[in-house]
Amino acid sequence: MKYRLDPQPLEWIDRRESVSFRFEGESFTGFSGDSLSSALLASGQKLLGRSFKYHRPRSVLSMANHDVNALFQSDEATNIRGDVTPVSEGLDLRACNVNGSLANDKDSYIGLLSRFLPVGFYYKAFHKPKKFFPFWERIIREKAGLGEINTSWTATRQPKQYGFCDVLVIGAGASGMQAAITAADAGADVVLVDENPHIGGSLDYQLANVLEAAGVRAELKSRVRSHANIRLLEGHYAAGWYTDHYVPLVGAEGIVKMRAEQVVMATGVMEQPSVFRNNDLPGVMLASAAQRLITRYAVKPGQRAVVLTANDEGYRAALDMLESGIEVAAVVDLEWLDKRGPWAEQVKAKNIPVLEQSAIYEAKGKDALKGVVVGDFNGRGCDSGLTRKFDCDLLLMSVGWAPASQMLYQSGCKLGYDKKAHQILPRELAKGLHACGRLNGAFTLEQRLADGERAAKDALAQLKGETITMDLAAHRDSVAHSHDWPIISHPKGKNFLDIDEDLQLKDLVNAAKEGFDNIELMKRFSTNGMGPSQGKHSNMNGIRVLAEVTGKTIDETGSTTARPMFHPVPVSAMAGRRFRPERHTPMHQWHVDNGVQLMEAGQWMRPEYYLPVSEAGASDAAGAGRPDQRKQAILQEVQAVRSSLGIIDVSTLGKIEVMGPDAGRLLDVVYTMKMSTIKIGMTRYALAVDDSGVIIDDGIVGRIAEDRFYVTATTSHAAAAFRTLSLKIQELGLDVRLANLTGSLAAMNLAGPASRKVLTSLTDVDLSEESFPYLGMREGTVCGYPVRLIRVGFVGELGYEIHLPAAAALEVWETLMREGQAAGIRPFGVEAQRVLRLEKGHIIVGQDTDGLTNPFEANMGWAVPLKSKPWFTGKPSLALLKARCQRKLIGFQLPKGFNGELPKECHLIIHNGDIAGRITSIAYSPSLGRTIGLAMVDLPLADEGTLLQVRVDSGAMVTIEPCATPFYDADGTRQTADLTEVA
Repeated sequence: MKYRLDPQPLEWIDRRESVSFRFEGESFTGFSGDSLSSALLASGQKLLGRSFKYHRPRSVLSMANHDVNALFQSDEATNIRGDVTPVSEGLDLRACNVNGSLANDKDSYIGLLSRFLPVGFYYKAFHKPKKFFPFWERIIREKAGLGEINTSWTATRQPKQYGFCDVLVIGAGASGMQAAITAADAGADVVLVDENPHIGGSLDYQLANVLEAAGVRAELKSRVRSHANIRLLEGHYAAGWYTDHYVPLVGAEGIVKMRAEQVVMATGVMEQPSVFRNNDLPGVMLASAAQRLITRYAVKPGQRAVVLTANDEGYRAALDMLESGIEVAAVVDLEWLDKRGPWAEQVKAKNIPVLEQSAIYEAKGKDALKGVVVGDFNGRGCDSGLTRKFDCDLLLMSVGWAPASQMLYQSGCKLGYDKKAHQILPRELAKGLHACGRLNGAFTLEQRLADGERAAKDALAQLKGETITMDLAAHRDSVAHSHDWPIISHPKGKNFLDIDEDLQLKDLVNAAKEGFDNIELMKRFSTNGMGPSQGKHSNMNGIRVLAEVTGKTIDETGSTTARPMFHPVPVSAMAGRRFRPERHTPMHQWHVDNGVQLMEAGQWMRPEYYLPVSEAGASDAAGAGRPDQRKQAILQEVQAVRSSLGIIDVSTLGKIEVMGPDAGRLLDVVYTMKMSTIKIGMTRYALAVDDSGVIIDDGIVGRIAEDRFYVTATTSHAAAAFRTLSLKIQELGLDVRLANLTGSLAAMNLAGPASRKVLTSLTDVDLSEESFPYLGMREGTVCGYPVRLIRVGFVGELGYEIHLPAAAALEVWETLMREGQAAGIRPFGVEAQRVLRLEKGHIIVGQDTDGLTNPFEANMGWAVPLKSKPWFTGKPSLALLKARCQRKLIGFQLPKGFNGELPKECHLIIHNGDIAGRITSIAYSPSLGRTIGLAMVDLPLADEGTLLQVRVDSGAMVTIEPCATPFYDADGTRQTADLTEVA
């Protein structure tokens, strides 16, 4: 570790524990507590990444969770932020956004083409000729993006916690710690949170070598850690602000959802870079980044430094470099030395050259910084004819600050530009919100402590219900710590304003001149601030450029909207633990014991298929899950239903009883067809649409008595169906009672030519066609248990749906399996049922329909009685949609014996080069000996009956032939025929 310094008083690393890891195929060693970037820099690895657009060499910028050009990739994770992610043993990393190796990126040539890739070029190019756009689209998609997602990652589950407090203090620097102590001393329940693993903030890096700060630091930390009223959350960042001071605090173990009475923002400021040619070279960094490297990680950021400054903090950084053994070649001050304080005097006393009213005109070097060119600065630009050169491998920038005020914006606070401070500062704070410290313009240590105490006292007063007048300016510094124009133009460009997006100064100037002269429009056109750091180091300079071009003030120009999250939040943290209720039917264990392969259907675990049965009659467990075995199993199940007898567990269906004098009226309102005219003992298909006419569910409605109906709903819509019925009762003031029987009743469908013969011996219900016709419903017993039998035809065979108490379901199921053995009974799963219903041309809501499909598009106009029914939900919309139908669901088939690449569900239908539809269902039909399917096709193409082209995964086109539905048993005779009649 040739750049590792001697132990530092406040370092975060534990030198007793070494950590080995790999980067770009090479082995590296760091210490526990190191970040990935610090460990690499300590070993001399200065090149950490490549830029997003031009693939330029990049390295450390901030060491404050803003270094988006030091993003790494492992087998498990992508876009790992090297500046803040701790090293861990055995980690194997590579750089993101690299073609080849980091050192020899094959895409680095793109920088040579920069003149042909101006801002917004992607909006203007590649569209003509149209036929070439797919070619360019593929290339752009290959080059765009950063890391690669591993779809087989290891799932992580992180718990969510809930917290409550009187005062939440965000930021544990000097002002934040003082605010927390003041509030806690008054008896308030305080939570103090900081994104870093250790409290202290800038006290621990910017003032690390300031003797006057040492005692304050020690006392503040000691009191915070020992105070009974302070709960300290280190390593947690506030991701955003939500209504009523609801603040998610994100840590390594998950999210703490904190609700606070009062919130004190002590989030500090973010150092801003200067804009000049080659300001992105490795070795060019913010002054605070170098200070963090030294004090936190004991890493020497360079050998010979030049400091560019516009404030006292730059001189403090120069002194800290000297303390660490780094030679300081010069301090370049954008202004006059007499505006600076005692730190500048100390620098002068050490005979370090100070170049007043000067700026960096250009950084020199190819893959890393080798030197700088300094020119005279007039406040808006450099005189290129009056320059000096300095050799250096480290350039520190300390030209200004932007407030970490994102959550103030989110909470509705008003901020504005302070011309004296050259910084955006709070003006009006929302109730319960308080700001202090450098965020509020208090920069000296004394000012920060006093401002933290003021904010805490304001919070305490509001806790008591007192009305207060906030004096936000009470402790603000009278000296500016930011320059109003740290931006240097250069005829050759490469002066980057947004490091994330490779945006140069000329890009923003041109965007404004093209008419994108609103800050939000310029952001979207140029992508300034849209990279991973979300503009934390580019928005302020972007605002300055737009204001300059348009001749407006900073306040008139405005700022972009700050939205959560403040830092990227892992999906695992937002998802929390996998809390997914899993429901089992009464026959679940039987399915498991008999070779089932289960699938999720909402909350339910349903049989997908059962293991195939060999000629010997044994289940082939070894083949479970293999595509060929899966296909064989499904085919066998389909054939069993068509030729003899099958049984499926449909207990997951929604089952609702509707009772009362207005029961029929309620069902007439909710479903398209008229339900109040159903005869007792009969059922009717039930189609439900929403107010816009979109299909949302289907099922059946059966009439038990004059004022009593039985309703079934699809598995996924069962709960929603009950809610809808309940809502309509309230809206219409109906005299109706509902009973949700979904969980208390089980159901099974016994289907096939042998179903009537097998069931007859087990029930007291007359199953003859005359007594129990198709679509009939009867109550009786099966195996001595009360049941409700329904003649249904979803799978296209003679069948009986048996609804019965859940407690009796397993016994009845086992009895049917035993009694049906002679007929060759076989249990079948959801996949076989999908094939069976497809052969009959029946739709599945949510598969053959989408969030816009209406009944006319789904060929279900027969279920929409617009003339004969005065009202139902969605009728006004459907009356308009009938004449506006633009697509239609059609059947199609492939030739028998087709052995090419099969289309899949959602594959697109292409006509004359444009998308003309998509496949919604497709499967091989053993009954027909060919592949069949349904497709949603644009009109008038859907009505032409001509051959259609489908683009499959490989990009090839496959021809499908439209045909009529149903594909199987078009006249429906098999739904009434028993085994003898079929034979």
